[in-house]
Amino acid sequence: MPLVENAEYLQESEMAAVQQKRWDRQRLHVSGHSDFFKTFWGGELPPERLEDIAALPLCDKSMLRVSQAARPPFGTYLAAADTAVNRLHRTSGTTGQAMNLALSQRDSHITAVVGGRSQRAAGLGPGHRVVHCLNYQMWMGGLTDHMTLEATGALVVPFGVGSTKLLINTIMELNITAISCTPSYPAVLEAVIAEHFPGITPADLGLKLGLFGGEAGLDSPDLRRRLKTVWGLEPRNANYGVSDVFCNFAGQCEHDTDLHFLGGDVLYPEIIDPDTAESLPIKAGVSGELVLTHLERECQPLVRFRTGDVLRITATGPCVCGRTGFRFQVIGRSDDMVVVRGINVFPTMVAAVINGNDQLSGEYLIRLNGMGPFDQLPIEVELKAGISPSENLAAEVTRSIKDALGVTAVVTLARPGSLPRTSGKTRRVIREN
Repeated sequence: MPLVENAEYLQESEMAAVQQKRWDRQRLHVSGHSDFFKTFWGGELPPERLEDIAALPLCDKSMLRVSQAARPPFGTYLAAADTAVNRLHRTSGTTGQAMNLALSQRDSHITAVVGGRSQRAAGLGPGHRVVHCLNYQMWMGGLTDHMTLEATGALVVPFGVGSTKLLINTIMELNITAISCTPSYPAVLEAVIAEHFPGITPADLGLKLGLFGGEAGLDSPDLRRRLKTVWGLEPRNANYGVSDVFCNFAGQCEHDTDLHFLGGDVLYPEIIDPDTAESLPIKAGVSGELVLTHLERECQPLVRFRTGDVLRITATGPCVCGRTGFRFQVIGRSDDMVVVRGINVFPTMVAAVINGNDQLSGEYLIRLNGMGPFDQLPIEVELKAGISPSENLAAEVTRSIKDALGVTAVVTLARPGSLPRTSGKTRRVIREN
């Protein structure tokens, strides 16, 4: 079944018809070829009507890990012959054992098309020269995201990570106009520019568009403002996805800083209460964990997969840009949530406070002893280079966190450049026991 052209603009009734038609085929493919789901569903067929899918049990990442350990390298949820697999990726492994991701030629094509919608929504297209600075070594963020960039018609430079001095020279020599990277990566480049390129500022590089993904943080108005001021570019959240499902299926447009869900023709989304697993309506104001079902996937189809990402739905009506998918913000990952005296705290909440203080670099680390719950939130925050911090800065940050989040923090100031930075996903929460 071919993809629907301009599916991101379909009306609700049109999208529902497309979803049901795809489910008619996908339910038979999964129940007939996936040993994992055959066993998981007790040999029963899944419901014919997509709207009844909540009757099926939820699956999660831990189950997939067990499945791959039982039948390496692809797991018992592989629903195609080994010979159908023509691309292999691995997850980043930031929240556990890295997983092997198997894609058929069609899976890869659909992934590029759907991801291209996000990059295009963010403003990338023909005439742009974009340098892609994510890890190409098996991670989805490298080659697969590269293909989503190419799907927009832009000229794509496959740079990858490392060699930052060469990257800066490349941007200037090739008149690069856009960069694709994580939100924390510009800070890495700033330090290299300051050390090795005297007389040049980040804004002098001429970048006009920043396409960010792979990490949280871009919801912070202070971070967006800083990127605009320091780099002279327009920051866009252009790359939200779940590696086990689709590498990129949501992005923002020029009219709205929230993410648009752009994969409705190939993915069926649900929202559940992360504690009770109760289904919640997809409507403005609702917060819950995102659950996804493949409506189109040959190799490793998933049905009612718990992503671990907690979202806040912000709108369901059509955007000014004409795209009709619901819009949302990512609050954080359920496995990164820290409970402090009964209050749920996500790293993104901490980032919003820290990015608002002009004496801090924006880098931070929450280092926990055990799983909690906790009485206090231990946070290391990094000072901005070249400034003399106020005498009571730690107390100021502690007070700001209390006022904004309602929890007591134990704030430690770290010297400039001392906290870890990566070209991939930067870990903000470390549990030491």
